[in-house]
Amino acid sequence: MRYIEVKDADRIVSSCPYVVNRPQDNKNKWAGVFGNNNPIHIELGMGRGEMIIKLAQQNPNINYIGLELYPSQMVSAVKKLSSLKLICADAANLLDFFGKEIDTIYLTFSEPWPKEQDKKRRFTHESYLKIYDRIFKKNKHIILKTDNKVLFAYSMETLSQYWYSFDRVSMDLHHDERKIPNVMTDFEKQYFQEGRQIYYVDASFKG
Repeated sequence: MRYIEVKDADRIVSSCPYVVNRPQDNKNKWAGVFGNNNPIHIELGMGRGEMIIKLAQQNPNINYIGLELYPSQMVSAVKKLSSLKLICADAANLLDFFGKEIDTIYLTFSEPWPKEQDKKRRFTHESYLKIYDRIFKKNKHIILKTDNKVLFAYSMETLSQYWYSFDRVSMDLHHDERKIPNVMTDFEKQYFQEGRQIYYVDASFKG
């Protein structure tokens, strides 16, 4: 989905008190950043931050970190919450930012990279799964939502090959009879209005 470039986005984001401008300085120290030992959940590609902000509001006993590459997307996430931090950076650099500190990773409407030559850039490619191994605290837990059927099928395959088990899978999240708890992202709200099918995976591996 296209997004609007925001004037002075870099300045606005870097000056926000809860944006962590040098996340690499906090590797293995995020409990100190938050001032507690609560579980830490991160969202890769948080976009405008609507989902992670609501999750932080609903779950004050969980610490959330939203990571987004584009400052113009992050500008909308301007609500200060003590249990929420934001990072403007590339997810490929996760190992620079985190040690074994993360409990859950959200992959929400990530770029599907549909061309075969680009598959290594998908957040569920084995190269990324190996990165996640090194930042999960103990048990692995990934929640994925996408409107892209190809990415969904690919992710089911790679997660399965990587020994994840599937706690919940839905081929049409918004019309699932099980009423799976869900907080929608900003893009997801638009997709829902357009009648797009949303695919959902809750996968884990208990080490």
